[in-house]
Amino acid sequence: MSKKQITSPRIFSVANQKGGVGKTTTTVNLATSLAAVGKKVLVIDLDPQGNASTGFGIERADRLNGSYEVLFGEVGLDEAVVESKVPGLYVVASSIHLSGAEIELINTKQREARLKQAISASALDFDYILFDCPPSLNLLTLNALTASNGVIVPLQCEFYALEGISHLVKTIDRVKASFNPDLELQGIVLTMYDKRNNLSLQVEQDVRSHFGDTVYTAVIPRNVRISEAPSFGLPAIVYDMGCAGSQAYLQLAKELLKRERIAAKDKREAA
Repeated sequence: MSKKQITSPRIFSVANQKGGVGKTTTTVNLATSLAAVGKKVLVIDLDPQGNASTGFGIERADRLNGSYEVLFGEVGLDEAVVESKVPGLYVVASSIHLSGAEIELINTKQREARLKQAISASALDFDYILFDCPPSLNLLTLNALTASNGVIVPLQCEFYALEGISHLVKTIDRVKASFNPDLELQGIVLTMYDKRNNLSLQVEQDVRSHFGDTVYTAVIPRNVRISEAPSFGLPAIVYDMGCAGSQAYLQLAKELLKRERIAAKDKREAA
């Protein structure tokens, strides 16, 4: 792996304080989709449950140096990166030690910027870095948001969807004001979508009405193949690229890249 920093990576937190919304599934499959189109991608697993690490087939025994050790400066980010089974995709794994990080970080100097500092000190070269955040707005999530350019929010098509995302948007605004003025809401992706269900249709209508173009056109359907893939230690994109869920994540990646191109062009023109 190259040790020369060529370009600054674009960094996104995949976050939602609510569990069970497809956050880890989105991280794993969006990262895989980006790698599939030739991007060099790093996933940093910040969830103590370590489901993203499992989803990439990284065994517990191979998680000696991971996100916990990086956060506390025991190893550099360079030393914690491991290759996944997906070409061009690398992972910094989670471990059980991460479950105590919240308490340990409380009295740590610049506790919200530990991850940002680790990335800045790294000589690794990636196009994209994705953080799989825990399902809570804690210090681990705050570290991710402080280090990120943007936030990708998976939103389950359920009754309380808008209420939950309003809290997260307020948190993003607070982090932007206090720690990271460059942080943006990159996009909202509707997950576990069932077009046969009137509730899914109603939630989609409400979310698009409220957030407009911030909501991705691609929606992630409920899909058995997506659910099966982690048990094989594979992203759904690898497990069954032809299934509806995999195709939806590939479409999501295309949308993200298109937004990135437009934003880069606007920035150049503004300069």
